[in-house]
Amino acid sequence: MYKNARCLLLILCMLASCKPFKFEFNEQQERIKAYNNMLQADTDFSKRSEEIGIRRAFLEYIENDAIILRPGELPRVDGNAIDFLSSMDDSLAKLVWNPMGGDISQTADMGYTFGTYNLQLGDSLYTGSYVTVWKRQENGNWKFVLDSRNEGVESDK
Repeated sequence: MYKNARCLLLILCMLASCKPFKFEFNEQQERIKAYNNMLQADTDFSKRSEEIGIRRAFLEYIENDAIILRPGELPRVDGNAIDFLSSMDDSLAKLVWNPMGGDISQTADMGYTFGTYNLQLGDSLYTGSYVTVWKRQENGNWKFVLDSRNEGVESDK
């Protein structure tokens, strides 16, 4: 009887120190789902830019206190990003991008994407790279809190 009690105690101690595998699997599955939703938001953002224009697409996907970083300019912060976008004339511009990857936080509420973009300005085409930091909203949608791109280089059409 003493041997059985020791064996049972040992088994209980081992079980108590283990995390259930199913919990970790579900947690990882939720992160993967959130990551894929964030990447899809970036892809949809680019499509909206093609459909309705740069200014309107950015205003649709920006969080109120977002930051915009552009080469050769001071950061646009504290609502200045929205003011900047609202006053933008994008009538001669077309911007499309392709997310290539990113990562998401353990809590799956923030992450980033990066990729390449093409900016058509009149007869000139510029290509470059970008990074966007995303925050998941209470309704599950993603909005960007920081958008940055490098200076594009003019490329042949």
